[in-house]
Amino acid sequence: MKKNKALRLEDYRPASYLVDSVDLRFELDPAATLVRATLAMRRNPEADAKEDQLILNGKHLDLRSIRLDERELDTDHFQVDDEHLVIEGVPQAFTLETEVIIHPEKNTALEGLYLSGGNFCTQCEPEGFRRITYFPDRPDVMATYRVTLVAQREQFPVLLSNGNLVAHGDLDAGRHFAEWEDPFRKPSYLFALVGGKLSCLEDSYTTASGRSITLQVYADARHLGQCAHAMKSLKQAMRWDEQRFGLECDLNQYMIVAADDFNMGAMENKGLNIFNSKYVLAASETATDADFQNITSVIGHEYFHNWTGNRVTCRDWFQLSLKEGLTVFRDQEFSADMTARPIQRISDARIIRGPQFAEDAGPMAHPVRPRSYVEINNFYTLTVYNKGAEVSRMIHTLLGEKAFRGGMDLYFQRHDGQAVTTEDFVRAMEDASGIDLSQFRLWYEQAGTPEVQVERHYDAEQKRYCLTFTQSCPPTPGQPRKEPFHIPIAVGLLDRKGRSMHLQLEGESRAKETRDRVLSLTRTRQTFEFVDVKQEPVPSLLRGFSAPVKMKCDYADEELAFLAGHDEDEFNRWDAGQQLAVRILLRLVDDLREGRPLHADNRLSDALRDTLENPHLDRAFKAQCLILPDENYLADQMDVADPSAIHHARQWLREHLAADLRKTFLNTWQDNLEADPKQVDAATVGRRSLKNACLSYLSLLDEEIFIELCANQAQLAHNMTDVLAALGILTHRDSPQREEQIAAFYRQWKSEPLVIDKWLSLQAQSSLPQTPEIVESLLQHEAFNIKNPNRVRALIGAFCQGNPYHFHAEDGRGYAFLADRILEIDSFNPQVAARLTTPLGRWRRYDPKRQQMMKAQLERIAAREDLSRDVGEIVEKSLASSESDS
Repeated sequence: MKKNKALRLEDYRPASYLVDSVDLRFELDPAATLVRATLAMRRNPEADAKEDQLILNGKHLDLRSIRLDERELDTDHFQVDDEHLVIEGVPQAFTLETEVIIHPEKNTALEGLYLSGGNFCTQCEPEGFRRITYFPDRPDVMATYRVTLVAQREQFPVLLSNGNLVAHGDLDAGRHFAEWEDPFRKPSYLFALVGGKLSCLEDSYTTASGRSITLQVYADARHLGQCAHAMKSLKQAMRWDEQRFGLECDLNQYMIVAADDFNMGAMENKGLNIFNSKYVLAASETATDADFQNITSVIGHEYFHNWTGNRVTCRDWFQLSLKEGLTVFRDQEFSADMTARPIQRISDARIIRGPQFAEDAGPMAHPVRPRSYVEINNFYTLTVYNKGAEVSRMIHTLLGEKAFRGGMDLYFQRHDGQAVTTEDFVRAMEDASGIDLSQFRLWYEQAGTPEVQVERHYDAEQKRYCLTFTQSCPPTPGQPRKEPFHIPIAVGLLDRKGRSMHLQLEGESRAKETRDRVLSLTRTRQTFEFVDVKQEPVPSLLRGFSAPVKMKCDYADEELAFLAGHDEDEFNRWDAGQQLAVRILLRLVDDLREGRPLHADNRLSDALRDTLENPHLDRAFKAQCLILPDENYLADQMDVADPSAIHHARQWLREHLAADLRKTFLNTWQDNLEADPKQVDAATVGRRSLKNACLSYLSLLDEEIFIELCANQAQLAHNMTDVLAALGILTHRDSPQREEQIAAFYRQWKSEPLVIDKWLSLQAQSSLPQTPEIVESLLQHEAFNIKNPNRVRALIGAFCQGNPYHFHAEDGRGYAFLADRILEIDSFNPQVAARLTTPLGRWRRYDPKRQQMMKAQLERIAAREDLSRDVGEIVEKSLASSESDS
């Protein structure tokens, strides 16, 4: 494995040459597409260097000709290598014309222009445009685009690109053309092209100012009936953005295309969003409630990018969270308004406290604004996206809704049509609010998860209650020491009846009207003193998960149970139950490892019973409370993870809860049976989720009736949520019903790839002893295609990341299995291969035997001579990680 040079934020320099306009002509052909590009260029007055050398990016391009100001250049005037085209002696301003041949049908990396299901499709973010033509392929070079697409009409009747359709018609030899013009300057990563046999669902939307926008969702004809929810979600997102942020759609036409082969979730190309089909297609028969909600979220996310990412874009890729973190915050807020805010916040926190905290503690840990990278594809991470969203949320918390909106307005006013930095965003927030965010900027600059230790003291005589917070942050690669963060901590104080007290801090003349307060922790150690506290309270800390930190308080188990049963903040009510469950589970793990008998702890049972029997709580919230912390999260709470003991402890506790709460589970299940199978509103979704959560517990009892109920539900239910819930239960049972229902499900749905992805994942995550062999056999199944990213994630990703018990088997075969797949996939799709590598990178989290086996597989991957930069960077950092990184 060769060592690749890292790019560093401190080395950023403006582009030497800018592009004012781009004229592209594509003669589309699967085997050999001709691309003619005409660029109007000029020297950048802000560039440091004044040399007359032009350097353009280009990859896998067959160069046919170059013309500079209409003069053909011979090979003495330029140099070409695998990555660049260099032209000497260019003038101050000029027109450059190039002609290249590219090969879409051979493009298995799915970057640039490629074929998906026989249709042409593009993915240019972050650096795919250089696979289409020679160009300064960087986000701070923005230009207007005019695009002409030419193809055989019969084979490719639909021809789409960014912006507005300005001309179309027939040509000779059965060909036709379409000409598109994008009136807005954009970077090359937002270029898009689609061509093929697609059907269209069309609608319209009238903006708040009265403009009519044509909306189009394109998909394969047989899937057009599954596009209605995507269209509905788009219209909801457009209305929401007008109402919340005052932002309207700026084009006359807005298009979405569903692609079966796609490395990412979706792409916000200006006016022509290309989506992984799993985030567009949905019907109650084929999609789960979670699928419907994910589609709403992702449709919203890509639409919101039109302003936070497109109209105002990133100066460089180190600023990626400027668009992604901010837009994730916006789509989370949108989803919260479309469903239920506490449920959305729980979902957000699960991602942060699980895989994102793990990322912070691993070899690839990096700040929200990274300082360096080898391969930018590796930094489309949970830190950049989801932690970046939490950073935007904390600014909102500190400023309040009105001032935050003022900051957004000022940001767009200042920077519309520009490529900017996170500093520009924060400065707009400061200037609009008058609040100094100097220290807060450390959230962008420092990696790792802050830990906050809480001490509490009550003076009954003085009626004073003190909370002392001490913050620290563990070392991360390249950052051994951290400065104190500015951490907003939302707190409430509960009296003995569980009611939130009015809060008055020392120095205030009276208590605030609100029942919780946001405290700004800015020092390493800081005390906040509340006055006129008439009884010792139970503190409710970090309400609403107000900051992405690990909060550690010396709660007694009884206090956690009290919070789980009484806290008015629903997030903290859920979280208290999770903390109590973690404590109980880790005790069980210790008992298993020491050979001690396992004992029940009824505090969790009592808390769950109270929750289920509380008529005032939302059903979806109750369902969330029934989900125990998962095995990966529990592993992260241990100094040395023990996957086997964790699995058995969690299973034992679930079985104990099932027996202890049998009557409550059964009553709750029966009370939630009636739900319209085709409705996906919040109330119906909550009813289904609670019903199926109870059924999953009842199935653990040694009673055949509940297995029969699962088999019947899997066979007879009229929506995919109920079918998959039942089938998921059966996949963990070694029974005839399991085999029958798995086979029947495949026969029914084998023509629906997105449904078969679910079928693969359920089997990959089974706890049955034969699961590793089943996964190996599914690699050869007719339904599996290793070149399709969705299939890879559904089977290989689900096994290696979603089944830690089997992946971390003591014989090491899970590690060898993953390394084999990484090496195979890296040869044709490095992005997908790199994303699979993450589980091996945390090898220091495990016992010496597992460490040795995982490290050996990383070394085997590193030994590959032609290893991609994508995989190479992750493997290199994983092997170089120090003890402190884990």
